[in-house]
Parts: sequence; structure tokens; C-alpha cells
Amino acid sequence: MSQDSQAQLQFAQLGLSEPVMQAVTAIGYETPSPIQAATIPAMLEGRDVLGQAQTGTGKTAAFALPVLSNLDFNQTKPQVLVLA
Repeated sequence: MSQDSQAQLQFAQLGLSEPVMQAVTAIGYETPSPIQAATIPAMLEGRDVLGQAQTGTGKTAAFALPVLSNLDFNQTKPQVLVLA
């Protein structure tokens, strides 16, 4: 994904679940950062992702938002492994 297409992308276009999208909207987020625009679609597709970006660029949301979107709250087994 190019920098230009990332800059024009909106959170609403990323395919996040409705509850996660409501929370994102409620806190006023509209445009994802480059790390978020690159990471969220891949993670929503179930792909493994290794991302690096400077402090303050939104890495936590880049990984947390798709994880929260894909959680099955009826599943009792681990669904996510986060290594930091």
C-alpha cells in the first residue's frame, strides 16, 4: 500500500467490526496512521504481522483493533498471541 493511498484511507474503510468501529468513532479517530493502514487489513484477513514504527505512531491500535474485531467471545481457548 502506497503512502498516498494510506493517507486517504479512513478507519471506516478498513473492515473493523461494528462494535470496534463505534469505539473508534466515539474517541474521534478518522484516519489511520501508515502502520495502522498497513497492518489492520492484513490482520483482519488472519495473516501474521510483524510491524515496526516509531513511538507514537499508533502501533498499539494497529494490532489491538483487528484483534478485538476478530475475537469470538464464545471461544474459551486462546485466540491471540502477542509477542513484544
